[in-house]
Amino acid sequence: MALDGFDLHHVALRIRPGTEHTTEAFFGEVLGLRPDPGAREIPGIPLFWMDVGDTQVHLFALGGTSEYARTPDRDPFTQHVAFGVPDIAAACAELDRLGTPYWKVGRDENRQVFIYDPSGAMFELHQIGTCRCKSVARADHTAQDNSTTA
Repeated sequence: MALDGFDLHHVALRIRPGTEHTTEAFFGEVLGLRPDPGAREIPGIPLFWMDVGDTQVHLFALGGTSEYARTPDRDPFTQHVAFGVPDIAAACAELDRLGTPYWKVGRDENRQVFIYDPSGAMFELHQIGTCRCKSVARADHTAQDNSTTA
C-alpha cells in the first residue's frame, strides 16, 4: 500500500532576501495573485502566502539555513510541495511500514511531516483541515473564529 488521499495545499519557494517588495509586486501585478491577509507571521522570516485558486504559493525571503532548522537537511523553510492527507498519524504509520525516513514539526493533528524523494526534492505532509492553505479551510477557520468571538 502507499500513501493516498493527497490534496495539494501549497508550494513553498524561497526568494532572495531584499527582494520582498519587488517579488510581491511581481506576483500581484504580473501574475495577478493576492496575498492571504490572514496568513500567520513567523518571527525572523519575511513571508507571503499568495492565493492561487483554492490553494497557495508560500514565499520565504531567506538565505542559508533558517533558525527553525534542526540540521541543514531538516529545515522546514526549504523549497517544497505540501500535500494534505486525511489522517497524519496513519500517514506516519504507512511511512514507517514502508521504511521511508521522515522528520516532523509540531504534534498531534497539527504535525507537519517532511520527506525527501530520491532526487532530494522535499515534500511536506499535514492533516487536511489544519492549515490555511486551502480556501475552504480559511472559510471554516473564519466561521469558527467568528462563532467563538460572537
